[in-house]
Amino acid sequence: MNVKRRTQRERTEATRAALLAAARTLFARDGYGAVAMEAVVREAGLSRGALYHQFGGKRELFEAVVEQVEQELVAAIAARLADVSEPRAAFAVGVDAWLDACSAPAVQQIVLVDAPAVLGWQAWRALGLRYGLGVVEAALAGAVDAGLLRDQPLRPLAHVLVGALDEAALYVARADDPAAARAEMRAVLRDVVDGLLRAGA
Repeated sequence: MNVKRRTQRERTEATRAALLAAARTLFARDGYGAVAMEAVVREAGLSRGALYHQFGGKRELFEAVVEQVEQELVAAIAARLADVSEPRAAFAVGVDAWLDACSAPAVQQIVLVDAPAVLGWQAWRALGLRYGLGVVEAALAGAVDAGLLRDQPLRPLAHVLVGALDEAALYVARADDPAAARAEMRAVLRDVVDGLLRAGA
């Protein structure tokens, strides 16, 4: 009986994964507004009933895709930071990793273009904070430990920096020349971090 339950759970997880993969492909390519639920089930090779068994509707499916992308972004950034111990270098690597991740067209379309409009600004920010805030707080804590930043409540400062990172990514995503915009924002963010660490020591 336990085997049967496990098999059912695995089937459910496989169905959900297939729907998320199909939806992600379509949302990234066509944008939220142009994607019909019928296209998602056709892309996934599943029935409409299977979709509505997993998700209440298109918005709920899209939110799950956004959350998946956010998780992957943070995991990719954390992986690049894994071998960086010096706090200034960690901030520099983190900024580059964030801008690199957000330069992917699929990330731009799903997370930066459609998510704020579809989910609403507050829900979009809440998702971003849920995954990114801890990484930024950890970097700030490392700077405090190294004597590069005065000891202070780190959560408010992390919120400010996450907001700056999101705005930087949006600026690049909306630019006519994304490569030039990325270079500009990289310099701006590095100046902000350098100023913060100098002023806070």
